[in-house]
Amino acid sequence: MIVVGAGINGVTGAIELKKRGHKVVLVDPGPLPHALAASTDISKAVRAAYGADEDYTALAERSIKRWRQWNEEFATQLYHQIGVMFVCQGEMETGDFEYESFKTLKRRGHKVERMNSAKFWKRFPAWNPELYRDGVLEIEAGYAESGRAVATLIKRAKSIGIELWSGSRFACLDEDDDRVKGIVLEERHRSAVIPSDLVVMAVGAWTPYLLPFTKNFFRATGQPVFHLKPSKPETFAPERFPVFGADITTTGYYGFPINRDGVMKIANHGPGREMSPESPGRAVTSDDERNLHEFLASTFPALADAPIVDTRVCMYCDTHDGHFWIARDPEREGLVVAAGDSGHGFKFAPVLGEIIAGAAEGDDNPLLQKFRWRPEVRAGSGTDAARFQPRAGRPPDGRGD
Repeated sequence: MIVVGAGINGVTGAIELKKRGHKVVLVDPGPLPHALAASTDISKAVRAAYGADEDYTALAERSIKRWRQWNEEFATQLYHQIGVMFVCQGEMETGDFEYESFKTLKRRGHKVERMNSAKFWKRFPAWNPELYRDGVLEIEAGYAESGRAVATLIKRAKSIGIELWSGSRFACLDEDDDRVKGIVLEERHRSAVIPSDLVVMAVGAWTPYLLPFTKNFFRATGQPVFHLKPSKPETFAPERFPVFGADITTTGYYGFPINRDGVMKIANHGPGREMSPESPGRAVTSDDERNLHEFLASTFPALADAPIVDTRVCMYCDTHDGHFWIARDPEREGLVVAAGDSGHGFKFAPVLGEIIAGAAEGDDNPLLQKFRWRPEVRAGSGTDAARFQPRAGRPPDGRGD
């Protein structure tokens, strides 16, 4: 069995398939973790807040439990349980992402607090309390060190006997009529055909470029990410600055406290710019920086002049409805596509492998119906309640008037 792509989908899927008794070859151009992969960054949010969507909430509950177990199993802290807060500028109302998350989490027994008092906001001095008035704090959520997590899982894959071909670039599928027989690799100016009875393509935002027949299903988009170094790091330490979403459906901005290097990450979860992962235009723009500084000036005044020490463009593999795409191709026997992260996949790393392996083996998993092969879904049917979608007449930073 061949798994193409050693990002979070590929490596977790490969590990689970190996555990189930399959011989697994994991193929990636490398180096690993791949510098351009969405998985490769300093942090990813891990939270169960998903508005009214019970499926993702329940899946996140399982995942968070497994993140804690991974900390023990790998004897290193990959997951930091410091809380996640989703806040809004007005009072939460029925139908809002924040309110529906609060209601769902409370009903399911999560430890949550409503952030609607001046006394509460004093706990978080970096915030502008005149601008943000309400929200939900998910106490048992936090963030994962994503790049470190992928590196740790790559080591685990090697240790359990997965054959890793790093430095091998996927060229195309080896197909015959309606059957996939393996893959073709580009190796040192020559092509090599690698046979396999099943191929799992887990190549993230490369999917519509490496598998051109999926261009109607996926859209690769780039989102701006900033790493900053605050002059008063104590204000942005985890105990005073949890992971946040700042009126995220209006601004798109979310972020993290400082890490062990004194660096904090702030990014945008919005429509992004369509591009190839290897596009020469894959860079943060001056508009991105201007919008960030306007956001910081109003939300975190102490960060308004903080130096930006690094920037990157995080690639999403978007589906039309925002749900993952983990399914067998009904028109190509022997092919599984595990993609469509839509910007919210990494938090599920500890449970992704079993879902991907389940699709490969034909398991009867209710989630596989949600993540099924669905060419009938059309653009504009998105259901990601936390994603900023600008409306006509709204300024680029999404804050409105």
